[in-house]
Amino acid sequence: MELMVGGLVATAAGLFGLGLGGPLGRWQRRRRQRLVGAALDHLFEADGVARAVLDRGGRVVRANAAWRHLFGDLEPALALAAAAERVGDVAAADGAERLARAAGLGRAEAAEVRLPGDLAGAGDAAPRGRASVRPLPAGGRLWTAEDMAARRDIAEVLAAERDDLGDFLYFLPVGLYSADAEGRLRYVNQRLAEWLDDTPEGLTGQPLAEVLEGPERPDPDGEWRGRLTLRPRHPEAAPLPAEVVQGLYDAGGETRTRTVVLRADDAAAPGLRPAVAPPGLAELAGAVPVGLALLDGDGLVIEANPALAPILGLPEGTLPEGPLAELMAEEDRPLLAQALARDSADSLQLRLATPPGGGSRDGATERVVGLFLGPAPRPAGAWLAVLLDATAQKTLEAQFAQAQKIQAMGQLAGGVAHDFNNLLTAMIGFCDLLLNRHRAGDPSFADIMQIKQNANRAANLVRQLLAFSRKQPLRPERLEVGESLGEMSHLLRRLLGERIELKLTHGRDLGAVRVDPGQFDQVIINLAVNARDAMPRGGMLGIATESRRIDKPTPRGVEVIPPGDYVAITVADTGTGIAPENLPRIFEPFFSTKTPDQEGAAQRPGGAGMGLGLATVYGIVRQTGGFVLVESTPGEGTTFTILLPRAEAAAEPPAAPANVPADGPAEAAAPVAETPGGGETVLLVEDEDAVRIFAARALRNRGYQVLEAASGEGALDVLRDAGPIQLMLTDMVMPGMDGATLAGLVRTERPDLKIILMSGYSEEISRGDLAPGPDLTFLPKPFSLKTLAETVREVLDAG
Repeated sequence: MELMVGGLVATAAGLFGLGLGGPLGRWQRRRRQRLVGAALDHLFEADGVARAVLDRGGRVVRANAAWRHLFGDLEPALALAAAAERVGDVAAADGAERLARAAGLGRAEAAEVRLPGDLAGAGDAAPRGRASVRPLPAGGRLWTAEDMAARRDIAEVLAAERDDLGDFLYFLPVGLYSADAEGRLRYVNQRLAEWLDDTPEGLTGQPLAEVLEGPERPDPDGEWRGRLTLRPRHPEAAPLPAEVVQGLYDAGGETRTRTVVLRADDAAAPGLRPAVAPPGLAELAGAVPVGLALLDGDGLVIEANPALAPILGLPEGTLPEGPLAELMAEEDRPLLAQALARDSADSLQLRLATPPGGGSRDGATERVVGLFLGPAPRPAGAWLAVLLDATAQKTLEAQFAQAQKIQAMGQLAGGVAHDFNNLLTAMIGFCDLLLNRHRAGDPSFADIMQIKQNANRAANLVRQLLAFSRKQPLRPERLEVGESLGEMSHLLRRLLGERIELKLTHGRDLGAVRVDPGQFDQVIINLAVNARDAMPRGGMLGIATESRRIDKPTPRGVEVIPPGDYVAITVADTGTGIAPENLPRIFEPFFSTKTPDQEGAAQRPGGAGMGLGLATVYGIVRQTGGFVLVESTPGEGTTFTILLPRAEAAAEPPAAPANVPADGPAEAAAPVAETPGGGETVLLVEDEDAVRIFAARALRNRGYQVLEAASGEGALDVLRDAGPIQLMLTDMVMPGMDGATLAGLVRTERPDLKIILMSGYSEEISRGDLAPGPDLTFLPKPFSLKTLAETVREVLDAG
């Protein structure tokens, strides 16, 4: 469209330069100017794309309504940069910068950006869009911007409609095929494939003559109608008479047939018929997989097809004895009554009064039917109702909503935990620096120790948040579940107290699983603590193990358990149980039903009722590749079942490398021992000022030459100007160029430079697409001064 505008401007310039003189020439020029101006106005406003012409100084000379709606009087490059910064979209910010640079240099450029969301009517959402800038004569600039969301929505709707139409043709109760000019099948629907004892894929490409026989063959170059015989592919199958109606269409320059095949009665007279007799309405009504019913004015079912009874939960072949509304939930009955009173077509979703058999279906607690209601042509006052079972769709919607909520909370928890890890790294590190100057006996020693101990406790809480968001570091090993639970039994008995009986039951031939032993212990302890709090007057906690085989994908809540061999750990208590309205939320972080007056809950270390126990269980088990199932009956107890994939004997990986620090934030709070340093040069890249200051001071105190950079781009400048550097420590999450990109560039330009990656996430998540290698070492946050010094020394000494 920009080219069209530019071309029209050039054409206008040509018209104005014809040199027409005199009054007639001036009149013609004015007339052409008006025509060109009207055409430009139309092009500017025609398609809804935001357009503006800016002069050399960046002032808006001409803008259409769409541009004013998006940008107002804002300078476009600044507005796009602000929108990207508001939502933290680094790629969009880079695109806005490239557009601003191109506008300043008089070059053409286009980029994916974030549009000013508040002006676009999207609040702070800053929708994605595409913007471009092109130079114009006399130093002007043509800017365009377009919201891509509407275009994507239209494409998705069209794709869904194509899929629906394809499914409709595929399962239509008549045969359909298409053949090319050479008489080879190019498309066959499911019904015709069934008649021919084959599959649509198996028939595609086969000669039409092999499946259709008759005294007169269809003419591939024209319309055709007649009777033929279907030849099933099975040698013992009998031939089937059929009526065939053929039409032609052009498929991209290639002539193809569009053909309908109907099974014909053997007793019918052979030869051509003037028309193809369609199947009876009763036959079609009996074949469709939806319920069809004829209702009188009061909603009483007069007649129905066989599919209606199963949908309504009635015995096969029966009709409702009363009005249809009596089978619906009491709260939904007025909706049906209002639809019958409107005398117009309507579409509803209604709940059945009682699920069939009193149970549930696909995890749902109620059956839902979709109902289309419209006036019937006869008898007078009658209604035609179409019903289908919408339970699975309703369940899927609920599962999808729950999965989205869990995912959003996981992203929030992971982001908060990452930021806290930076703060805790600085707190723990500066405490270590102070402990080097204030030894035991110093008046400030006890205060510093209190700060460090509480920082370590905060780090443990952050680990639980990372566990829920599935981003905490794990060191999986082969683990025998029975042996591990046996070793934990003494700890569990002390944890539960004397009033609660612990019963362990181990199954046979369990096999091993691959889990982090420490995280597995934490899962069992968290479940045991929950069970203890649910049994304030005592009870029994049973922990049982068994080997379980799942043969097909099994939906459970928002999860689908894939087929495979699992080790099942069941933790069952005889406590108060969980209310049904709370079950969907028990794995959410900070959701808790505990109260401070529950059996010492308020006095437990770390606090109780914080709502992180089950969230941690969920995160650890899911990150390990397992599943957590829960069943509870109020007043009787709760059962948690953990399914962990069984590990194959040959799948055990090599031991974790020795350069991975294992002390973490829970190391003993004691004065930091000196680690021998050296005179090597270290480049420290960290955007968090407090972490960078602590790490730089700690390394300088040990004799290292430390160069600092606050960004990936700054690190490249330092590497370009500095002399020999033996080691680079870089944070992985930074604005602009992240640590993974920086490490990849450095490995290419300086393959001999050793690299330590620092991150508050797990190593696998932090690395991204960065390939592992002997020159890369991972240092998880938060880390102490001792861990930092030892890791740097080990990497430098590794040779």
